[in-house]
Amino acid sequence: MSGTSAADPVAFRRLMGRWATGVSVVTTRDGERDFGLTVNAFLSVSIAPPTVLVSLGHEADSTAVVARSGRFAVNVLSHEQRSLSERFARTTPPETKFEGVPVHRAASGLALLDGALATFDATVTKAVDTGDHTLFVGVVDRMETGPEATPLLFVHGQYAEAAGPQLLRVLPPKA
Repeated sequence: MSGTSAADPVAFRRLMGRWATGVSVVTTRDGERDFGLTVNAFLSVSIAPPTVLVSLGHEADSTAVVARSGRFAVNVLSHEQRSLSERFARTTPPETKFEGVPVHRAASGLALLDGALATFDATVTKAVDTGDHTLFVGVVDRMETGPEATPLLFVHGQYAEAAGPQLLRVLPPKA
């Protein structure tokens, strides 16, 4: 092994960047206003009942809305939806994030991104504050299967896509 370091935040972030993740957009709703943000901390917790977990930063405006509403939806992005990932990663007013973005509504009223590989509409069953994030665990009420496409991935601080079952291709940064 090539060296160790104290668990400082910069080194931690750099090392976590070695963990390839999928990319998703979590949406929620407060009254008539949609909220959304890009998330790579999304995982399956249980199959019976179907349960998922998302980790949202305390500073994100969506975090307080999920806590109040008790609902969130996860939209798993394809490699063709990189621009949506970048859009929802920016800190901008919620109403501008959804301008011109094609969505349809879950039975719960939450925005689901058209073209997402999969969507999961969930009811929060538990929220755990830890560090600078809140972990929201939710039972999946409804889910949708989207188009067959290559998923959008993130590794080493860059977007990537699978170029086949045995090959991962890291994409160059956008200019």
